[in-house]
Amino acid sequence: MIDISDSARDYFSKLLAQQSVRGLGIRLLAIKPGTPAGDCRLEFCEAAEVRGDDFVVDCDGFSIYIDSASAPFLDSLSISYEQQRTGGQLTIRAPKLKGSVPGAEASLIERVQYVLDTEINPGVASHGGRVSLVEISGEGVVVLRFGGGCHGCGQVDVTLKHGVEKTLRERVPEVTAVRDSTDHSSGTAPYYKRD
Repeated sequence: MIDISDSARDYFSKLLAQQSVRGLGIRLLAIKPGTPAGDCRLEFCEAAEVRGDDFVVDCDGFSIYIDSASAPFLDSLSISYEQQRTGGQLTIRAPKLKGSVPGAEASLIERVQYVLDTEINPGVASHGGRVSLVEISGEGVVVLRFGGGCHGCGQVDVTLKHGVEKTLRERVPEVTAVRDSTDHSSGTAPYYKRD
């Protein structure tokens, strides 16, 4: 499941020894797994923090703990460490962490959600916004809810028609229209104020 180079084991052993905490290990967590924002976080794990459903990797002197929810995304993970003139470089490769593009056999919901996660939300996040899928009708009408800086934004109609709808219809041909179900009058921190 996990491949840890000898140099990475040595690096972790030295790092843990510096902490002077008996039974201290390393926890690996998948953050936002299955999305393009997927990342892996390393943190110290004391013996009292070990959970019953953790996967445990024994590394000759210390353990690495992986919570059960992260395990599928960290399968085939490799960790290496390379000493360089300016310091060391820890490299973590997790080929399943970011998920994969849904194929033609995937449901309409999966394909729409993938476009929202990979293309739409990274763009609107620059304005503090987010877009959530509410439903998709049998006729291919996608209903969305805007949040954050998009909730109550004076430019949400432009974002919807020229950004979100255009992108969804290009990437997912079964999408016939996109509708906004957000009550924009209740927005408290819009990116652009309404007139």
